[in-house]
Amino acid sequence: MSDPTRFEKRTKEVLDESTARLDGRTLSRLTRARHAALEQLQQPTRHWWRSYVPAGAAAAVALLAVVMWSGRPGIEAPLGPPAASGVEDLELLSDAEAPDFADGGDDPEFYEWAAGELES
Repeated sequence: MSDPTRFEKRTKEVLDESTARLDGRTLSRLTRARHAALEQLQQPTRHWWRSYVPAGAAAAVALLAVVMWSGRPGIEAPLGPPAASGVEDLELLSDAEAPDFADGGDDPEFYEWAAGELES
């Protein structure tokens, strides 16, 4: 440690002089307070929030269970089984008698108009 500065030396002298003028009862109380403060530093600190961790974890699990059990709000289940709609789409695509909408249909303006209506 470095040597004390002039200010530190003078401060120590003033404090020592002021404590020399105190009576025994006050010095005793100060010493007991100092020892009590040092004793508190030796004791492990107890964190109050640690007692709430198990209850918080249980509440989070319960909330997660409720959310998973109730499903997502606003999303409706499909009316039919998902495999049936996929099969119907496949049948439409593989139908040889279906009209060819892309190449030279009877009324291309109608199909353009219909596609525009679907987009808007």
